[in-house]
Amino acid sequence: MRIVSYGLIFTVAALFLLGNGCTTDPYTGEQKMSKAAIGGMLGAVGGAAIGAAVSKDKRKGALIGAGVGGLTGAGVGYYMDRQEEKLRQRLQGTGVSVTRQGDNLILNMPGNVTFKTDSADINAGFYDVLNSVVLVLKEFDKTLIDVYGHTDSVGSDSYNQTLSERRAASVGQYLMSQGVDGRRVATQGFGESRPIAGNDTESGRQQNRRVELQLTPLTQ
Repeated sequence: MRIVSYGLIFTVAALFLLGNGCTTDPYTGEQKMSKAAIGGMLGAVGGAAIGAAVSKDKRKGALIGAGVGGLTGAGVGYYMDRQEEKLRQRLQGTGVSVTRQGDNLILNMPGNVTFKTDSADINAGFYDVLNSVVLVLKEFDKTLIDVYGHTDSVGSDSYNQTLSERRAASVGQYLMSQGVDGRRVATQGFGESRPIAGNDTESGRQQNRRVELQLTPLTQ
């Protein structure tokens, strides 16, 4: 629906500019669009594109609108450096890995330590690990949190998709139950579509059964 609406905006803008921004060539009598009209139409396209980009992350708009200031410039990298250091300290030896991708952090939570087999119920022994993550997330409150669920290829596509969504939702709900602002959190399941290892061995399948947290700085 969003694509249709921006397409409509562009069409209306283009028709308006065509009707109001054309000039007549005194030598040929042909109608030509003025440079101002062309610039205006490009501006309309750019405005629509910017609107679409902003609307992709309603969490960012909600948080900034609520007065949570976004990060800027060199402050972004420094903020994520500190957050990464705290997470590595707290998660050492837990089985959860911390990976840096630009200014984003990925926490990989293997399914064998997070959930029971074929279940979306968090293992009792994993709550302490999640509580450690919660402490850092609450301290670094200018971070958006995407929780991604993944499975191996055993079972049907539809079943694995649903299981991955349930597992992501379980982790997301727990983070929020411990005081993480729900406006920062989004969950999504990918089923078996994003393996990080081969599904032809038990070791590979175990790696693919996982939940990932992607931590993204809230920028202005």
